[in-house]
Amino acid sequence: MDYSSLPNDPDHPVGSSPWNSSPQTTSHFGTPEPGSASSSPLAKHSVPSTDHSPPYSEDGDQQDGLDRRQQRAEDTTSASEGSTQTTLDRPPGPPLNGQYQQQPQHTQQGRQQAGYPHHQQQQQQQQQQQPRSNIPSRYHTGARQNQRQNLPQYKLQAKITSLERTGRKDPVLRFDVHTNLPKFRTTQFRDVQRTHSEFAKFADHLISANPEAFVPALPPPLTAAGVGTAEDEARVKASMQRWLNYVCGNDVLMRDEEMVFFIESDAGYSPVVRMKQPATGVRRKVIKQFAPPPDDTPELHDARPIVKQFYLGTMETGQKVDRLVKCRRALGLAESDLGVKLGQMHVQETHPGLGGAYRKLGKIIQTSGDYHAAQGTAEATTLGDPLNYHSSDAFIVKETLTNRHILLRDLISAQQATRNKLAAADRLKASSSVRREKVDEAISALDEARSNETFLGQKTQRVTANLLHEKRRWFARTAADLRTSIREYVLREIEAERRTLATLESVRPDVRNIDASGGLSRLGREAHPPIRRSSMASSQGPRGDAWSGVPRRQDGLDRSISGNFPPVKEEEGE
Repeated sequence: MDYSSLPNDPDHPVGSSPWNSSPQTTSHFGTPEPGSASSSPLAKHSVPSTDHSPPYSEDGDQQDGLDRRQQRAEDTTSASEGSTQTTLDRPPGPPLNGQYQQQPQHTQQGRQQAGYPHHQQQQQQQQQQQPRSNIPSRYHTGARQNQRQNLPQYKLQAKITSLERTGRKDPVLRFDVHTNLPKFRTTQFRDVQRTHSEFAKFADHLISANPEAFVPALPPPLTAAGVGTAEDEARVKASMQRWLNYVCGNDVLMRDEEMVFFIESDAGYSPVVRMKQPATGVRRKVIKQFAPPPDDTPELHDARPIVKQFYLGTMETGQKVDRLVKCRRALGLAESDLGVKLGQMHVQETHPGLGGAYRKLGKIIQTSGDYHAAQGTAEATTLGDPLNYHSSDAFIVKETLTNRHILLRDLISAQQATRNKLAAADRLKASSSVRREKVDEAISALDEARSNETFLGQKTQRVTANLLHEKRRWFARTAADLRTSIREYVLREIEAERRTLATLESVRPDVRNIDASGGLSRLGREAHPPIRRSSMASSQGPRGDAWSGVPRRQDGLDRSISGNFPPVKEEEGE
């Protein structure tokens, strides 16, 4: 094989040398005479070439290159001898700068004798006149920084393609995955099928195995919109897509070992490694009764009471919304029953106008009852479900912060154990009779205690640093989600009230036409109906309310039931 064709062959370099940009300000300490042999292992390496051409490119030019390098080495040696003698005669201190000022003169003379072009000499002078702080540029720190910036940005993206549901059974979600993480066997996975219960197992594992991350609560497989409806399917897909986006976009969660098994498993999924909480059951309840441990991070220390109050508040508000929905649905049923009974009264009514009014009024009240039942469903969908979800999400965040408190308690216990082991070793050292077995046991116990303390300390620092970032993201995300839910709830309420008002106004002509005097329109007033005749037009037209000059948006209802969430803009500096 012809190795001279390799681009990185040191004997046959191709292109410009990476050392051309290095300044040649080298200090000499005890430089040997030109004719004497040196015992240093680096003496066989001559002064690096400062021209921009290779040392030798052809066989006929090798001798000329060697002669030029030998002549420059002799000139540099003579210059260094003079500068060294001058330095020895001077007192220590600032004269080092004078050496750097005198050295380029001798070097320039040597380059003129060697036949250097004038522009190359100017380039070398400019390089040598640089301050001493620029000398380490020969190590190419800029190239290393570029290499760090060019490191691959790992990503994991999942997109839900369809949702399959049979009745109220566990739905099956199909999604595609694209990633460049090295742990996966390929970069794309098509048509991955997982049931909602398998998503729940995976979410439980992520919560237990990653104490340094706030894993969002898994959305429920059903919504209050009703199983089988288009709105229910759209909301479930949107909420599950949002959950996948957060989990796959989190730097900690995307590198979890179970993520590979969850995506690559062909026949269902079950956690390979089952993780548990650091404390469960009665022990966890007892730990919560004590005061929090000393915490040097006030932001996380103050976050847990806030999260707990938010958890309790959303849970209580969600329960009240559920009671409101039940009452609203009961009102709808009562109105429907009233409408049916009122419509049956026209059979016995002999007055034709009043009989027609009974029949039309009964239908309107029935329709109003149906609208109230639909309004209750909308309230449960737009406000009840988000409140229940955020309550469960805040509970997970609260328990994650509790796990950090438990970790801090373990670290304090480990530090106390290390101090006890160290005190026992000191007592053993001061004792008069020391046995070898006790010494070995004390040393091993102390090493084990120190290693445990070091491990817990590093874990605590990692968990604290990550939870600080996660806490800010969670606060911003939760606030944006709640604002979106409240806005959607208000839009749906406005639409429901407008629809009910327009329905009730549609029966007004039938009531007015009961008799010639205006029916029930006078309501005991003394004015004559022809003189005091109110408008019969409906207040709810296609252009908006009759009493408001603001035109109504045509996409108001569509925007409210889309089930999409706006992107959360994170705070700068996170």
